[in-house]
Amino acid sequence: MCSSADDRRSCPAWSISSPRMSVSFPFQAFSFRSMQHVGRQKSDGEHAAPLGSALLYSALLCGLWWDKTRSRCTSRPLLATPAQSSQQSTPPMASAAPAPKPGVLLLRRTDADFAAALRARFRVHDLHASGAPLGAFLATAAAEPEPPRAALVMAGGDVLVDAAFLDAVPSLGCVVTTSAGVDHVDLAQCARRGVAVAGAGEAFSVDVADHAVGLLVAVLRRVAAADRYVRAGLWPAQGDYPLTTKLSGKRVGILGLGSVGSLVAKRLQAFGCAVSYHSRARKASVAYRYFPDARALAAGSDALVVACALNDATRRVVGRHVLDALGPGGVLVNVARGGVVDEQELVAALRDGRIAGAGLDVFQDEPHLPPGLGGMDNVVLTAHQAAFTEESSADLRELMIGNLEAFFSGKPLLTPVMTRPQ
Repeated sequence: MCSSADDRRSCPAWSISSPRMSVSFPFQAFSFRSMQHVGRQKSDGEHAAPLGSALLYSALLCGLWWDKTRSRCTSRPLLATPAQSSQQSTPPMASAAPAPKPGVLLLRRTDADFAAALRARFRVHDLHASGAPLGAFLATAAAEPEPPRAALVMAGGDVLVDAAFLDAVPSLGCVVTTSAGVDHVDLAQCARRGVAVAGAGEAFSVDVADHAVGLLVAVLRRVAAADRYVRAGLWPAQGDYPLTTKLSGKRVGILGLGSVGSLVAKRLQAFGCAVSYHSRARKASVAYRYFPDARALAAGSDALVVACALNDATRRVVGRHVLDALGPGGVLVNVARGGVVDEQELVAALRDGRIAGAGLDVFQDEPHLPPGLGGMDNVVLTAHQAAFTEESSADLRELMIGNLEAFFSGKPLLTPVMTRPQ
């Protein structure tokens, strides 16, 4: 050891060692074995002792720090390489702007919930909210940088999806209608332009079938007329309401054994009715009696339920000959389309007693009734409401939005009437 000042000047360095490191200083060498010596120097009053103790204490701290951090230092250098510095200094990329919502023409009145659900997903062009005439509304929508590619329409409204409509908005690739029938959509023109069409499918079938049977019961039992009789105070004055006839056991013909017609038939079986039908073709899957045309079906029935689609083959198919075949005790129920029935002939048959009554939910010129129909006691009328219940409306919202989302994402439509050519 170097103890004197001269010796310290001649010593090459002070060195302090730990099991993992050695630190050298240019004055005097120290080791763990020399700690007692440093203490003696301090007690002897030598001026070098305080310096030696401080250096030893600092070296011990450095050793402990190094012991704990060496592995981290080797795996993550304190000074980054140029490449690492370049990577670290690169600013994060800005997130891409969200894609614009696809545009949809809304051509029917909707409730607030449906409207909100549509606007949450699509850029909605609302005809009725705009207050503009249809032509100007379509022209404005078509002139946008991102014109609408789909349209939501309804049957029985003022909008017909025909050649003029499709020409006004050539960007359209899909028409979604909120009805099962598509008589307001020119399918041939849509096919020519490659426009897909989706309908309501079977969303309404259960409710329409329920309503059809309800109308049938209401007409046969004169429910509406009996209600008016009681409300007018005639019961105590004139006695009991006249007898009516029952549904159970009746022969009921169904014109159109599709989704709705099939459900009507199942419900009528529960009443013990003898069910028969006429459709475009005989159905091998059912045991109901089949008739080759509407007139023969009416002749073999006590009641006739109209549940077919409206097209060129069925327009006014229920005319004078069919009504006369139904006969004076026969009842007509229509839950299809007003155009399937010749309304003038129907009013005349009811007025003349050539049929017993009618239950009607649909009319040719909605919301207007044919003259003379509203004042008849043997008629039950509803405002095209067979399909619309709280439950079916909720189902319809989901279905319409699902069809639109499927179209915009390139997936198959949920309830296609006509698909778009690939």
